[in-house]
Amino acid sequence: MQQKVTLSEKEMPRQWYNLAADLPSPIQPPLGPDGQPIKPEMLEAVFPGNLIEQEMSPQRWIDIPEGILEILYRWRPTPLQRAYTLEKILDTPARIYYKNESVSPPGSHKPNTAVAQAWYNKEFGIKKLTTETGAGQWGSALSFACSLLGLEAKIYMVRISFDQKPYRKTMMQTWGGKCVPSPSEETQTGRDILAKHPDTPGSLGIAISEAIEEAVSDKSGQTRYSLGSVLNHVMLHQTIIGLETKKQLEKIGVKKVDSVIGCVGGGSNFAGIAFPFIYDKINGSDIDIIPVEPQSCPTMTRAPYVYDHGDTAKMTPLMAMHSLGHGFIPPPIHAGGLRYHGVAPLISQSINDGLLTPEAIHQLECYEAAMTFARTEGIIVAPETSHAVASAIRQAKRAKEEGKEKVILFNLSGHGLMDLLGYQKYFAGELEDYALPEEDLKESLRSIENLPKPQKMSVSEV
Repeated sequence: MQQKVTLSEKEMPRQWYNLAADLPSPIQPPLGPDGQPIKPEMLEAVFPGNLIEQEMSPQRWIDIPEGILEILYRWRPTPLQRAYTLEKILDTPARIYYKNESVSPPGSHKPNTAVAQAWYNKEFGIKKLTTETGAGQWGSALSFACSLLGLEAKIYMVRISFDQKPYRKTMMQTWGGKCVPSPSEETQTGRDILAKHPDTPGSLGIAISEAIEEAVSDKSGQTRYSLGSVLNHVMLHQTIIGLETKKQLEKIGVKKVDSVIGCVGGGSNFAGIAFPFIYDKINGSDIDIIPVEPQSCPTMTRAPYVYDHGDTAKMTPLMAMHSLGHGFIPPPIHAGGLRYHGVAPLISQSINDGLLTPEAIHQLECYEAAMTFARTEGIIVAPETSHAVASAIRQAKRAKEEGKEKVILFNLSGHGLMDLLGYQKYFAGELEDYALPEEDLKESLRSIENLPKPQKMSVSEV
């Protein structure tokens, strides 16, 4: 009974997969303030040129530089594990596999792109990176990467998570990162928001605005902004997860996967596990690919497909994506990494093309699933990951009802050892389910009523 499948360092993928090369409908270009498609040079104050090139690349495969591989070897390849005990408890004929990204030094999938972004910025001559973080996993990962590559890191952490997860700040400090709660007094964006809403819990949109403002305000030109999700190049770097997984499944003779599952905030860990399988689905494979989000932040399941800003202060270009509106302030659920108003354009377009089946789950069901997983497989998962676990359990129960031996795969995107306050509140009965009221959704969407609308485009128009 083989419980985990490993790869040697020599077997690790040497290229990333770019889904943009294969989508049936091309993603629509980001737009500038004038409503026209942005040019690469318009992003140069925010990102280094080598990452801008990746962001706009039409290539299917992009080589991973040896300098990045040498750092990834510290924890990659990660194991693919089978959840035998969970299967037994659920009495399901399904086989449940999970890709264990919690084994990285910061404890999540985030270093896959943090290391790549820090490496490319250093190659470009950048000295400092600014960023935002929700639950703190991305901030920890970027601090970790910057410490290895000799860069300075400044992290704006969503205030509610800053208060709920103090040890994430300690992790960032241990790796040399400077972490401040957002909104803060350190940027004009933060000061303006605090003046209007002094008790705001903050949001990823606000934190992004603050981080970008600091980056573009550096007159030396040695600071750039780094994003942990949403953008194409971030999705690209994470595909090493799914590419490893396919090799591991091949090793044990699994020829077909029925369900691929990942939680979604901006979309990075889901993209990592799912994009290589979306390629298979585009080419005829019968796979149910399920991105899972909180009921309280239903970006994929209830929000329209629109052009919107990725941040609250509207400093980012307009992106075509499913969005709750850039002014949306999500409720303070404990899955901080999933509290985002938008979702990656590549994922949004995949939904529009019928390649994905989005699902929204309440937090109590997610914590119940996390408890079941912890008491069978032994791993205490992050609140974000618990959404993928809950969906996998739903699929396993459905397989039992149908009497079918299905193969279910999900991405265990991070451990919850820094998120135990949420578990503590769950045990104390202090957590409750919250579905976003329709009137709140309508109010939030008013902020984007006058923005450009996505248009149907042919390949020749892009």
